[in-house]
Amino acid sequence: MPTAYIVDAVRTAGGKRGGRLAGWHPVDMAAATLDALVTRSGVDGKAIDDVVMGCVMQGGQQGLQVGRNAVLAAKTLGESVPAVTIDRQCGSSQQAMQFAAQAVMSGTQDMVIAAGVESMTRVPMGSTVMFHMKEGLGSYKSPGLETLYPGIQWSQFMGAEMIVKKHGFTKDMLDQFSLESHQKAKAATEAGLFEDEIVALEVETPEGTIMHTIDEGIRFDATLEGIAGVKLLSPEGTITAASSSQICDGASAVLIVSEEALKTHGLTPVARIHNLTVTAGDPVIMLEEPLFATDRALQRAGMKISDIDLYEVNEAFAPVPLAWLKHTGADPSKLNVHGGAIALGHPLGASGTKLMATLLGALKARGGKYGLQTMCEGGGVANVTIIERL
Repeated sequence: MPTAYIVDAVRTAGGKRGGRLAGWHPVDMAAATLDALVTRSGVDGKAIDDVVMGCVMQGGQQGLQVGRNAVLAAKTLGESVPAVTIDRQCGSSQQAMQFAAQAVMSGTQDMVIAAGVESMTRVPMGSTVMFHMKEGLGSYKSPGLETLYPGIQWSQFMGAEMIVKKHGFTKDMLDQFSLESHQKAKAATEAGLFEDEIVALEVETPEGTIMHTIDEGIRFDATLEGIAGVKLLSPEGTITAASSSQICDGASAVLIVSEEALKTHGLTPVARIHNLTVTAGDPVIMLEEPLFATDRALQRAGMKISDIDLYEVNEAFAPVPLAWLKHTGADPSKLNVHGGAIALGHPLGASGTKLMATLLGALKARGGKYGLQTMCEGGGVANVTIIERL
């Protein structure tokens, strides 16, 4: 089977809700990452076979095929480049990578951009559902679903609290993990380890125009006492906003190509795709699926967790990566080494390709070979992607 190679991966620095990226239309923000990726690779943008873009809230400014709109808004691609927008919830752009890789591995396409975008400021989380319900246009939960899952309202927050109870975690454990996410993100930022992956965006501030290059959600002065003092999201629970991923605006993109494209366009790959896995399980606890998806991915790849040099496990809520560590027996020192979504933000549809940009940078910085990325997703689905750095 043909091999799929990664040539480059880029992302914007995260913007807080109502923060520095609030002035960017999501179409133009996504277009900026597409342009940066094409320019950095040196390829003719018109030679791109397809753009697969993840986006979760596909309405309003992210409606009417945001992937295609981003291609049209980009300066380097042109009208002849097709695009498609997909929704696999938080794993949307990780699935975009997997679709892109599958297209290359099947031999049907040679150069595909996988990308993602989410402006959680301009298209708030849940708005595409709540708007229709408020307008009397019905609910996503059909009579058939109600029969199978009576009285259940799908909630990632409730799923996360279920994981806490199932695995016996304490609030102190969640708070400590959250602090470490900020500490690792702070260290990586101050060491310049994000510089190569970040696309600078021009933003207006009260002090004037600046280039946005630092993730806005990092608490550089975070303390355990401060995190521990944040109010519980539920009086009976353990999770707070401080132990949850940050609402975030952002975009990201990855260029995936065939061996033929490497030769034709004189490209140098940074990694190859080693394994693509997606699984599904319990839709109620839902966020636990990365544990079992990782088992399957490693089995299919003929690998053990100890063979992997670095892991990116999305920090939707602190108990998710903690449960993943407990289940897999993975080395905590290899997990989210540059911080995760608790510090850096989780721009929903953009997070999959965003994590890949960070994983590639971390592998390069540490001289690692194999990287594993996994994402918990609404509905009890999870993606796992294993790469080999070249």
